[in-house]
Amino acid sequence: MAGIYLLLGSNKGDKRQRLSVAISRIEKNIGIVRSKSSLYITKAWGNTRQPDFLNRVVEIEYRDTADHLLDSLLHIEEDMGRIRDKKWGPRVIDIDILYFRDMKVRSEKLIIPHPEIANRRFTLEPLVEIAPHFIHPLLHKSNSELLDACRDVLEVKKIAEK
Repeated sequence: MAGIYLLLGSNKGDKRQRLSVAISRIEKNIGIVRSKSSLYITKAWGNTRQPDFLNRVVEIEYRDTADHLLDSLLHIEEDMGRIRDKKWGPRVIDIDILYFRDMKVRSEKLIIPHPEIANRRFTLEPLVEIAPHFIHPLLHKSNSELLDACRDVLEVKKIAEK
């Protein structure tokens, strides 16, 4: 089942290669990548004193639970060298679940839809590229509408086609 959207980001080392490896591991260990956005370079959000990020959104097919998906993604991050030492710090790889179809999840370890989608241009630009009409299950607006209303002014620049 599709309709599961992930945001991938990296701002350490060979960022393009890290995103490529993450996608390969998602395909090998989780499910089919149905679509992927172009690559976007963005300024760091939150802690801005760090290198720019390279970001991409992918849509995947997945047949298990959101909790199992999170565990699998955390395992990929860990295998790729992600160390969680500082909030909003530099990252070898970061993989966030944006949407899990139209589900709403709120637990100690997982909130879906991702609570910051509407506030982050670096998430919305690539998301709108591949899912402009997908409706946010809590805000009841399409991703395109969320982007139009987004107040985030950090620069987001498309650097490569799909």
